[in-house]
Amino acid sequence: MDQRSSSPDQRPVPADDFTDPMRSIGYLCRINFRLFASELQSRLASHGVSSGQWRSLRVLWEEDDITQRELSERVGAKEATTVPMIRSLEKSGFIVRREDPHDRRKVRIVLTPKARALRKKLMPYVAEVNRLATTDIDPEELEITRRVLATIWHNLSGQERG
Repeated sequence: MDQRSSSPDQRPVPADDFTDPMRSIGYLCRINFRLFASELQSRLASHGVSSGQWRSLRVLWEEDDITQRELSERVGAKEATTVPMIRSLEKSGFIVRREDPHDRRKVRIVLTPKARALRKKLMPYVAEVNRLATTDIDPEELEITRRVLATIWHNLSGQERG
């Protein structure tokens, strides 16, 4: 039997364990992410918010007045990808760009009152989609799922465990 192991202290994993996509954690995460995103986007569209804008707004609602680079890092995108998103947010009236008072080379991204007001309208959609997705799943199993997914994130992102 063809086996592989990612480190000597782990048990060997048969190479064919993940040939069925429905047994692959990566595949299952990907298709579920796409379904979550589609459900959420169908709700956001009526407010003129794209999925890319959504990711930036979520970050900015938690921490406003950050640099373009900080926004890129928090959204998990390259700065080259963030520039058109910032233009889109600005064109939609969701943000303004300001020169950093301490470093003129930096641009700070600041939410407008219009974008701040959207938070109360849009965040309930997150709960709605999560409730839809988790219907008929035991709360204990959901907590296990959250812990497992967080551990996968730590394993793959190189984040220090706390």
